Amino acid sequence: MLTSHFWSGDAMRSRGVSDIVLSGTVDVPVPPARLLADWERETSSRMVLEAGDVEVMPLARARARWPDYTRCVQAVSDWTNALGLPAVLAFSDVALMACRGAKYHHDGAQYGGAAFCNLFLSEDRGLDLHFPSLDHRIPLTRGTVVIFDTGQPHGVIQRGASGFNAADFAPDQDCIQIFLTWELPIEDAHVGHALKVAFDIAPATSLQLAEEQVLLNGEPVIVCPDSGRWCRAD
Repeated sequence: MLTSHFWSGDAMRSRGVSDIVLSGTVDVPVPPARLLADWERETSSRMVLEAGDVEVMPLARARARWPDYTRCVQAVSDWTNALGLPAVLAFSDVALMACRGAKYHHDGAQYGGAAFCNLFLSEDRGLDLHFPSLDHRIPLTRGTVVIFDTGQPHGVIQRGASGFNAADFAPDQDCIQIFLTWELPIEDAHVGHALKVAFDIAPATSLQLAEEQVLLNGEPVIVCPDSGRWCRAD
């Protein structure tokens, strides 16, 4: 059993890790050429984006060159509203991200109190968002939108691959994905209901912990970056 222990104000709470992944496709326009060129410069020269890395991009500068930004947000908002998540984006932190593939990982040690909502903005590069524990793949194309539990292992791998391989994301490969991500509060009643999250399932353990983490059957674990399998933490 996977348990996410997360800060809720000044208290540590526990919850189950959802195995539900919500996904779809929304209609978002191609970003303008000026913005695409800026993203290319950012990922190729201003930051070091190695194979498997996921890094933050400058959102404020992008919005100044992105007349359709509001339209993109509205498309995701309409999608989440249809899922029974009214106005959840308006109260959630948003960031612009870039990845050259993504090694398998979970985000429960930093964002245990959240679910992620991602909108992918790049064209189809032959990549999948893969949830290995669920045996679930989502082809990434412009307009792909997904909501998932931060404690669920995931990675971005080459379509058809069985795991993450850095050689699939060499510098000469056109394999960078740009996406918007929102941190949806997992304690929001609508978010918790949509992902069927059970709360306070291990309160005694929570009292003993000083930092957010995900436990498997009560034991500390890490995610193998290549296979996505859970491994006992050293």
